Amino acid sequence: MQRLKPQVILLGVVSLLNDSASEMIYPLLPVFLTTTLGATPAVIGLIEGTADGLASILKYFAGSWSDRLGRRKPLVVWGYSLAAASRVLIAAATVWPLVLTARLIDRTGKGIRSAPRDALIADVTPPEQRGRAFGFHRALDHTGAIIGPLLAMLVLNVVGLTLRQTIYLAVIPGAIGAGLLVVLLKETMNDERGSMNDESANTKIHRSSFIVHRSSFRKAIFAIALFSLANSSDAFLLLQAHAAGVTTKLLPLLWAAHHVIKSLFSTAAGTFSDRVDRRWLLVAGWSSYAVIYAAFPFAHTLAAFFVLFILYAIPFTLAEGPERAWIADLAPGGKKGKSFGIYYLANGMCVLAGTALFGVLYQNVSPRAAFNTGAALALAAVLAVLATRLSARP
Repeated sequence: MQRLKPQVILLGVVSLLNDSASEMIYPLLPVFLTTTLGATPAVIGLIEGTADGLASILKYFAGSWSDRLGRRKPLVVWGYSLAAASRVLIAAATVWPLVLTARLIDRTGKGIRSAPRDALIADVTPPEQRGRAFGFHRALDHTGAIIGPLLAMLVLNVVGLTLRQTIYLAVIPGAIGAGLLVVLLKETMNDERGSMNDESANTKIHRSSFIVHRSSFRKAIFAIALFSLANSSDAFLLLQAHAAGVTTKLLPLLWAAHHVIKSLFSTAAGTFSDRVDRRWLLVAGWSSYAVIYAAFPFAHTLAAFFVLFILYAIPFTLAEGPERAWIADLAPGGKKGKSFGIYYLANGMCVLAGTALFGVLYQNVSPRAAFNTGAALALAAVLAVLATRLSARP
């Protein structure tokens, strides 16, 4: 089996470092805001909603910008650097508006790096390896999501650092990752982007863009958007577990168990999608999501929630890498940044809408109604994928 490109490996390692830093802070941020800075739950919702909305919009523009620049590296480096810098501001904050500013800086970084980074992975990776490449990247990202919370628990409970000191500590891995990108990331022009100055190549790219974005690409985005409506914030799962009696101290262990499965098997699932039609992985993943999501309201014990949180990793393990590889396959030459920007914009906006819908149903109808609605939307997304006429092989 051919080795992954050095750029893919480097971006995976940087993602691991950045996510370790991010996940050290994320579980602590609500407590830091409420107990140290005196923020209310409404303020927390304002901070997270505004930050995520900004990131989703910026992902579209950053992807298109990287296509016009002909380079991805500057946006990727700046994106990770802004994320590292934002953590310094969070740690130094004395009032909650500074945390809002820091979260906006952090999400700005995420917004400007995500689409160019995925486009760069697609640029350097042959089509027959894209599932493996994106699966590998997601695996290291989830490894960071395991390391971060466990490291935070260690320094808080064993070393005895304060919340503020722990947040300062989280600056280090993110800064190392940004530095590695500056020194080691080599961006090479492939045939698709290197030929963009040629007039005939531009004509072909224009025609390809029209065909893809008007047919297969649009259908893919529609299916992914439907699933994103189903995929509301995982905070509701933690809320459901806590309401059923799982203690606050055990919630990080539930979350870590979830990410362990993603970390272990995402690369294998992505690699498998290189050998079959990638959409079959999406059908399997999103169908299992519907079943598992509908089961959450029936869990009432710690053992049941551990089983469900482990099973809940399966849909994402199966679908995350293949989903991004599918977008890369459909993106026309010279338009990969824009294509990933559209993908991230649709995904982000629909997750926000789905989270709002879930919250209304959860509070005003019942948790079961909210989970069943999510399951039904996931099945609708499966039907949308099936409507694209799957084949046995790519």
